[in-house]
Amino acid sequence: MGATKTDHFTDRQNSIATMIKALGHPARIAIIEYLIKVDTCICGDIVNELPLAQPTISQHLKELKNAGLIKGSIEGNSICYCIDKKAIEKLQDYFGNISLKLEKKNC
Repeated sequence: MGATKTDHFTDRQNSIATMIKALGHPARIAIIEYLIKVDTCICGDIVNELPLAQPTISQHLKELKNAGLIKGSIEGNSICYCIDKKAIEKLQDYFGNISLKLEKKNC
């Protein structure tokens, strides 16, 4: 696999990359935005909101959950999803540090 092996990078670098990769699809951005707006919901709510089929929404939710960006809890026959605030804070910290470093440079 060469130099792209994840063990060549820190846990933090791998974690940030996984989250950013999961956000690399507009449907997932739309899901995140919807979850922020409504706080929590089930997959069917998102299906009603976005122009995608239920299996597609489920796959996007799985990717977001695997990346640690959302959490899901079982409520009856449904899974209720919400934003994982710690993950968002981790991204804020990462991009905030980049922004601070760039402010100090004259590029």
